[in-house]
Amino acid sequence: MALKKLETLATKTLFKNPYWEYRLDEYSLPDGTAGEYHYVHSHGASLVVPVHEDGALVLVKQFRYLWKKESIEFSCGGVKNADYLGSAKNELAEEARLSATEWAKVAEFNPFNGATDEVCKVYLATGLSSASRARDASEEFEIIKMSVGEFEEVVNRGEIWDGMTLAAWMLSKQHVLNYLKRVGR
Repeated sequence: MALKKLETLATKTLFKNPYWEYRLDEYSLPDGTAGEYHYVHSHGASLVVPVHEDGALVLVKQFRYLWKKESIEFSCGGVKNADYLGSAKNELAEEARLSATEWAKVAEFNPFNGATDEVCKVYLATGLSSASRARDASEEFEIIKMSVGEFEEVVNRGEIWDGMTLAAWMLSKQHVLNYLKRVGR
């Protein structure tokens, strides 16, 4: 059975900041009446899974305001100027202090499809070297390196709880393992 497509009748932006918009759509319900749908619209996000030739994954630890605790994550941030790859390169330099010579888009996903239209694109970054880029005043990072096995142990202990990092790992793990096999790890 094909499900009925819900049509947008009107869209109104209720609030806007530099990162996202809070929108209200009027849309047609399956019975033909109008309904309201509140959601966050964003320009997308770019997440980077950086891997050194020695097999080390590079993550960052940062304080997450809403949860009032530290979080270990892959570098990730909002897309600027509709350029996912450029945003990924900037996030890697800002957060992990790295640049990469090889970039591969390995996946994309929506982190919360009932509340946002955001698309997160996941990049594998290899050929890593030191880099630097100014950070936002609200950001402070500790750079963490760990092997694939160590990463998965930390995940299994519940120490990595960021949903985008967990989803990105599920989508990129085989790409990481293939890369490590290619470089003899």
